Amino acid sequence: MSLSLPSSLSLPSSAHSLRLACALAMATTLAACQTSSISSASGVATNKNTTTTDVINKNQTLKDAEQSSALTMDMSGRHEYKLANGLKIVVKEDHRAPVVMTQIWYRVGSADEPFDKGGISHVLEHMMFKGTTDVSSDDYERLIAKFGGVNNAFTSYDYTGYYELFPANRLPLALELEADRMTNLVFDDKAFAKEHQVVMEERRQRTDDNPLAKAYESFRLLALPNSPKGESVIGPMSELESITLNDLKDWYKIWYAPNNATLVIVGDVEPTEVLAQVKRYFGALKPSALPKRPAVTQKGFRGYQQVESEQAVQVPVLLMGYNVPSLVSAGANNEKQAYALSLAQDVLDGGLSARLESRLVREQGLLTTVGTSYDLLDRGDGLFLIQATPREGVSLAQAQQAIINEINKLSTDPIAADEIERAKTNTVTGLVYAQDSMEGQARMIGSLQSIGLDDRLLAKLPTKLDSVTIADIQAASKKYLVKDNLTVMHIIPPKETADKDKASQDKMSEDTVSKNNANKETASKAK
Repeated sequence: MSLSLPSSLSLPSSAHSLRLACALAMATTLAACQTSSISSASGVATNKNTTTTDVINKNQTLKDAEQSSALTMDMSGRHEYKLANGLKIVVKEDHRAPVVMTQIWYRVGSADEPFDKGGISHVLEHMMFKGTTDVSSDDYERLIAKFGGVNNAFTSYDYTGYYELFPANRLPLALELEADRMTNLVFDDKAFAKEHQVVMEERRQRTDDNPLAKAYESFRLLALPNSPKGESVIGPMSELESITLNDLKDWYKIWYAPNNATLVIVGDVEPTEVLAQVKRYFGALKPSALPKRPAVTQKGFRGYQQVESEQAVQVPVLLMGYNVPSLVSAGANNEKQAYALSLAQDVLDGGLSARLESRLVREQGLLTTVGTSYDLLDRGDGLFLIQATPREGVSLAQAQQAIINEINKLSTDPIAADEIERAKTNTVTGLVYAQDSMEGQARMIGSLQSIGLDDRLLAKLPTKLDSVTIADIQAASKKYLVKDNLTVMHIIPPKETADKDKASQDKMSEDTVSKNNANKETASKAK
């Protein structure tokens, strides 16, 4: 099954903006499963990870960047319904090709899990492909293949999703399959034993055998100690091992119900016909009594924290995270702070001409890579994350101080108008381009609906961003991007390895000196 960025909603990654920061997030918290998949889709995060980031460079004029206000989200052809059993349906017409994307999003993820059952949402996701009382696992896959379909699933902190891409005339098949496994899943001991091992192996490959992923997992626990998002989506190995088949049955019974799901359908469809088909397959399903979801909050300003993590890495790596609110946790009265943080992130890391890249990588030569991440559209509090690799000869402390200096300038030094306009344009164009595919449109809708936001807010995003001033960005930076609110991890190679490398370098230096002296002596004798 496909990969899904955990701590947020995902955007298509570009060569520049994701960098290693988002790669770390993907390595530790993505849940993958099943057989076939489609290309990675866009979502709705504000990690500035779009190809437009690199297109807008320092040689462009302010006039070029001022196009942000003219960009709009296409909300035409959008229809919303709700069945009596609580199932929400969002239909988006897209008649460019005779296909339809069907996605069902359950409002449950790793952030909802019990303290001792980390990873249970992902394990259940695997079991959802193991057949129902009416359709076996093999028959399910044969049906998908026979009618030219593509299917997959994803688990994140806030939701678990399943999808099928079919020719438009096979929409009823997708609906029937999803309605069937919403209530009729079979829990087989042998299938569970196999998938349980598969998930634990995923954990080993993606986290335990990945030094940066291991370090990032520890970093999140340190930076988000009281939030369920401090844990990784896949869960600790000890908790994964403890999950039983009965645990999965209970989890399925609690959360998999029509009143806890959003059905998103995007494609070459007619809305009233879609609604009739949805009623046919989902209308008789019964709602369940849903528990209250845990709050995703994390108190900030706990004092500066810095730790060192010795990992099997070749070069040192710096992780920095400020505790910040998202648009959801900031609330309506403080939403401008969240928008300001999003633009501040893009000013720092919105392309080759952004501050961290242009100043610390190219001008001063202190870093080889640097990347940032902030999830504006997230459920609950999160992190303003920076990850960097210093250039050889530059210490982690020096790299950290250089980055802090640039962050401090956000609140003290003037921010150029073209920097702000470029940041606004990057954010909006990323979301506009994310609508290019049907899967991208569906992910936008489903992910926002699953965290309690109306996806139609995207249509208001250009106006919201245009209302953010330079003073707002400076105020948000001054409030949140401060030392008292910062967690830092220095990831370093094993000391034995470092000592060996130093000894090797010293030996090479000695050999070079000896060789030079020998050459001089030979030359002297020749004279």
